[in-house]
Parts: sequence; structure tokens; C-alpha cells
Amino acid sequence: MTIHATPVQTLPTVDFSRFHGSAEEKSAFVQDLTSVLHDHGFFYLTGHGVPQSLIDEVLAVSKTFFALPEADKLAIEMVKSRHFRGYNRAGYERTRGEQDWREQLDINTEGEPVADGPDTPWNRLHGPNQWPDALPELKPLLLRYQAEVTRIGIDVLKAIALALGQPEDAFAEIYDPSPSQLLKIIRYPGRDSTGSDQGVGAHKDGGFVTVLLQDTTPGLRIRTEEGAWIEAPPVPGTFIINSGELLELATNGFVRADVHDVVTPPAGTERFSVAFFLGARYDATIPVIPLPEALKRGERGVSVDPLNPIFRNVGINHLKSRLRSHPDVAAAHHPDLLPLLEKKA
Repeated sequence: MTIHATPVQTLPTVDFSRFHGSAEEKSAFVQDLTSVLHDHGFFYLTGHGVPQSLIDEVLAVSKTFFALPEADKLAIEMVKSRHFRGYNRAGYERTRGEQDWREQLDINTEGEPVADGPDTPWNRLHGPNQWPDALPELKPLLLRYQAEVTRIGIDVLKAIALALGQPEDAFAEIYDPSPSQLLKIIRYPGRDSTGSDQGVGAHKDGGFVTVLLQDTTPGLRIRTEEGAWIEAPPVPGTFIINSGELLELATNGFVRADVHDVVTPPAGTERFSVAFFLGARYDATIPVIPLPEALKRGERGVSVDPLNPIFRNVGINHLKSRLRSHPDVAAAHHPDLLPLLEKKA
């Protein structure tokens, strides 16, 4: 197979029902996906099987949450959780040191605290989520949605493994039995409320794959290898899938983890989205997959950002990301880990 970059002004659309079709349809789908992964890193996903009724409910309850009185939201402010779970006001998360103008609620795998030690600092990420007493229906709904997008993420990973010439379960050994399941419900206030056009600054996602649900207001942009920015507006009935740094590491850059950002919506408007980040187990180490020779020629190497090094140790990589993004939580609960931010890959 010949791999070559193709100019792109819009994202491709991938019908995932083909992956669950006949053997011939699945084979053709996997071959098409190989080129998408190499050329784009981002694509629209249809045929995903998530009921529209659940999508509508999640967006509706997200809007209800953000409309709560500030005191109800601050009752579960993230700085109260050493596990980086909870609510953040606009400007309280940072990308590359600059404020992101969005308010959000972060949840991850529901669990109990786990003892950590010098060799397992990432165990601090395990623990319970914070849920608002003022909106009891939020917890069961978001956990049901989290389970659905986890299913999508793992199915997409199986398809990606086949597209890379690997067994379907090639990545299972580094996500089973407990992948990271970070879910964010997000509201971007209009520019009149922020004075900044940085909804989220330019970055790559750190996990395996991201499953993004957009409401109706655009703002997401993706940067191509040539440095041009393309817009990814909402398309009803779709998710946007993008590959993260773990796949770039595992494939020596054959799979792209594209830089992207979100532009603050115009004055008088707001933007809602729900982002799910499927990652590996915190105690896993990312291997380099031996790609077939036809694909190996398409390896581009792992991109290096001196301001944000990435590590093959999943727990260190994720912990470093959370410490950087949430300096208030880091200072309150993890001052001993701040030297990690100076560590080189």
C-alpha cells in the first residue's frame, strides 16, 4: 500500500457500521481507515449506534448543570478533589500556561482512592467523582453515556489495530481491565464574557482516542501538517474522533495526533460540547508497534514539544498533563509532584 499525504479542507466521514458489516465490507473499511489515520488524525463518525435520545439527554442535562447557581457548582469545585475531578470555572484550566475560557465538569472512572508510592504517583488519579446535590439525575446519565462512548472508543481502537496490520486486540494489553475514561461536559461563554478568543489553546490530546460530541455552535479547528487551520463544525448525528499521543507514540508517528484548538464563540452566544478521552491503564508503558513494511515507510517519528514532553509511561504522562492543566489542584494537593513538570522525556 502506498501512503501519501493528501490536502484536506474538510474532515473525512467514516461510517462505522461498515466495521460491523460483512467480511468484505469490514476489510474495505479497515483499508480506508488506514489512509484516514495517516492523513488526518480527525474524522467524523457515523453509524456509531448511540441512541439520539441519549445524546439529546446528555446535552440537555449539561445545559441544566451550567445554568445552576454558581454556589451549587462550586460545591464540587475541582480544587476540592485530589483526584482532579469536579467543576472548573472559566479560566481555571490552562493550555501551555494560558487560560482556557470554558467552564466544565470533569469525571473519570468511578472508583475508590488507591494508595500511591514513590514509584506509583499516578495512583493519586484514582478515586471518586464529585457530583452536584442540586442535580441528582446528572450522575446516572453521565455514567451511562460514559459507558457508551467507552464502547465506541474500544471498538475504534480494534479497527485501528486492524488498519495497522495488527490483531484486533493489539491494544487490549495496555488498557484492560481499567482504561482511563475522562469525560468532560463543557460550556464556552461568548467573547463578550471572556475578552479572549482562546476557548482552548492549541494542543494534542494525550490518550488513545477522543470521542467528541458537539452541540450546534462551531469553534473546533484542526491544524494540518502544513500549518493551515481547518474548521470542524458540528454535523448532526456524528461524533468527531481524533487520535491522541499514545497512538502517535505506538506507531512512531504513522498515526497523527493533530494539534487543535477551540475558538471562543461570538458575543451573545455560547458553545456546548461533551468530550471523552479514552486512555490506557496508568501502570502501562506504550510499546512501539512493528508495522508492516508497507506502512512503516509512512512513519514520521514522534513530534517533540520542548514545552510539553510526552512519556511512554502512561501514568506519568497523564499525571503531568493534569498538573499542568490545573495548577490550583497541583498546588493544593500535590506540591511534591511539581518537579515532574520539569522532567524531560
